[in-house]
Amino acid sequence: MVILSSNLSLTEFLQLPETKPASEYIDAKIYQKPMPQGKHSRIQTRLSTEINQVSEPEQKALALTELRCTFGGRSLVPDIAVFEWSRLIVDEDREIANKFETYPDWIIENSLT
Repeated sequence: MVILSSNLSLTEFLQLPETKPASEYIDAKIYQKPMPQGKHSRIQTRLSTEINQVSEPEQKALALTELRCTFGGRSLVPDIAVFEWSRLIVDEDREIANKFETYPDWIIENSLT
């Protein structure tokens, strides 16, 4: 990860446009994640699909990829964020919300780039 800046508050960081690859806010520093490549992408896709095949039909959990999660003074974009079904954030239409201002139950980061 590359440190981009350390002079912004979390609120100011969240007002910035999204970057590609994603940037994260940790301990008042902004880090840009490395650009994922083929092997990384394949593992991320397979793993999230496998988790959802087992957990989604019974509404136990849901794996979401590249979802920004803001909590505890941090804003992270894990490769895979897994939430217990009862903790999923939904909008007024009972669909997955766009903003998750809470922590995942399980964060998976793939070190392959």
